[in-house]
Amino acid sequence: MSEDSVDRSEGFGERLLGLLLDRARLMPPQLIAPLIAEEVARIGGRDVSILLQDYAQELLVPLPGRQLHVSEPEPVDGSPAGRAFLRAQIVEVPQAHGVRMYLPLLDGSDQVGVMALTLDAVGDDDRRLLGRLAGLVADMLVTKNAYTDQFFLARRREPMSVSAEIQWSLLPPLTMSIPQVSVAGILEPAYRVAGDSLDYALNDNILHVAVIDAMGHGLDAAVMATVAIGAYRHARRVFVSLAEKYAFMDDAISRQFGPDHFVTAQLMHINIGTGELELVNAGHPAPLLIRDGRVVQQLESATTLPVGFGGEAPRIRQHMLQRGDRVVCYTDGIIEEHVDGGEPFGEERLIRCVNNLGEQPSEGTRADLRRLSHTLKRERGGRTSDDATLFMIEWHGSAADHLAVLD
Repeated sequence: MSEDSVDRSEGFGERLLGLLLDRARLMPPQLIAPLIAEEVARIGGRDVSILLQDYAQELLVPLPGRQLHVSEPEPVDGSPAGRAFLRAQIVEVPQAHGVRMYLPLLDGSDQVGVMALTLDAVGDDDRRLLGRLAGLVADMLVTKNAYTDQFFLARRREPMSVSAEIQWSLLPPLTMSIPQVSVAGILEPAYRVAGDSLDYALNDNILHVAVIDAMGHGLDAAVMATVAIGAYRHARRVFVSLAEKYAFMDDAISRQFGPDHFVTAQLMHINIGTGELELVNAGHPAPLLIRDGRVVQQLESATTLPVGFGGEAPRIRQHMLQRGDRVVCYTDGIIEEHVDGGEPFGEERLIRCVNNLGEQPSEGTRADLRRLSHTLKRERGGRTSDDATLFMIEWHGSAADHLAVLD
């Protein structure tokens, strides 16, 4: 197909996207990626690849399928596909016979993966149409993922424990970004995580956050974490205050597992319009407040017993965020890992790593958290013998009733 014969007008693009959407509704999951390749060929695209992030957030793995260009997995660090993925931006690489385009697949603001294709030449019409196509592709992959194992199997690069399977099925999207706030999370070891988990929801102008660490290891810890997150979500959808959430979780854990089991937890409300933060810390390491790239304080709160011990109603600590502030929550697997010499990694090393990374240009919440996680793992000698979770919240400010302006 010659470049001059290709119709990339907005009207053609709308028809193309509509046709793809109509065909995809009844398409089995294994044919979604080949269908995308077929539709891309209509606008002169070739060598189409659909790359999904692996669970360890280290590789972008190509989906197999007819008409797809299937190569080796591409590293997230240092590859054009990785730059598109981490920055959520289109990356174009000139080649001898065209331009290789890497388009982030965004489900809302959560990065699903990357679509790669080659065109003879790239203009603004191509970028507009392919950007819209990438959004539709991401939505289709997320929808089809709900009733197939194909995408899971492509993303899984190592054997995964039963406890890790349970935890990954519990998690919300690990990134979210809107004008007022962005969040990102990461769990280690990705294929063996058991008792750590996190959850969040944005209801009106309140961001609800929970980071938990269930005692023990393996399947027992995963089951306890499942009950804790289930109780948290139920309470979040019924009650309002953090104190009621804590009480509901405490009752569920104590009734189900008895007095010798517990879950440490951090529960937060953040008003995304004002930056007001409410915190309950139930036996967890204190979150770090980062301002202008440096840790300025640990967000301490009144002593509250871990969930499951039947503690009194917690006292809620209030903090006020400034525009651009970041809050980093972490579980004790980060600081209790033993390094060379046998001593724990510790909070001082963690803070030093955060400050060192803050001296580098920011690439966004998700990319910065991922870089922090990998730095911490290297500093710990590559070891993660216990679950280690990081969760970052960045408050951007601006009015809570922000609406996108349609072109």
